[in-house]
Amino acid sequence: MPRDPKATGFIRNLDKILDDFCNRVDFVYSGFNPGRARMFVYQHRLNTRYRNSVLKLKVATNTPDWDVRLRILGACYEELVKDEEFGGGKPHWLLLEEAGIAIGMKRADIRAAKPLPTTQLAWNAWMGLMANCHWLEGLLANVISERTNIRGYGSGPIRKHGWLGLERERWKKQFPELTDDQLKFFKIHTVADEIHSDLGWQNLGRFAKKLKMEDRLLDLADQNLRIWEIYMNGIGQAGDELNKTLGKSPKGRRR
Repeated sequence: MPRDPKATGFIRNLDKILDDFCNRVDFVYSGFNPGRARMFVYQHRLNTRYRNSVLKLKVATNTPDWDVRLRILGACYEELVKDEEFGGGKPHWLLLEEAGIAIGMKRADIRAAKPLPTTQLAWNAWMGLMANCHWLEGLLANVISERTNIRGYGSGPIRKHGWLGLERERWKKQFPELTDDQLKFFKIHTVADEIHSDLGWQNLGRFAKKLKMEDRLLDLADQNLRIWEIYMNGIGQAGDELNKTLGKSPKGRRR
């Protein structure tokens, strides 16, 4: 069921593609454990920095609409430098790093992490869909990944909370000693991404019709989410392997 039953045409079709993704992605439905939490910190911290310092900047550079460009750059600033509105003045990657430290990870290990092969593959694929392409195709790739954090897609907990909202619930259950402040990374993305992606969704609808690119963008929406699926499931698989090596201390207990 699409997020907005009243949506029509291009936006309704985009919603359907995203709804299908949220109903199938294995990472959401195949359980959770401390290894997956740690691997998420290792990889998503890297991904947050790379997408916002490389990929999204290429999208902004290619975007001819000044207002859209500034919104992309503003979101990148929050992710990389500081988020005064939602993050208490900290960048989003640092909030995730601090969440990892709160569950017993070492800062040096987090900062020394390398991308998984699946993460690197996703970056390489996104380079083609965000940099070497029409600017509206880049905007779609920029927006649709954030859209996974919005409530109303898929079914069950992900529909209720959005992806990172769901991760916050899973972290709270796995690590009940964590405070709301230590889980801020997940909460701010639920709020901030709703603002960012709603603006992007509206602009996609407006420019897709104007430039007669609806069919092309719908095809690319599915391609982008296939890449996102590889990225997320790669974290899950590597996290399950990591979990086998963890002890049963309070900070690293298994489910």
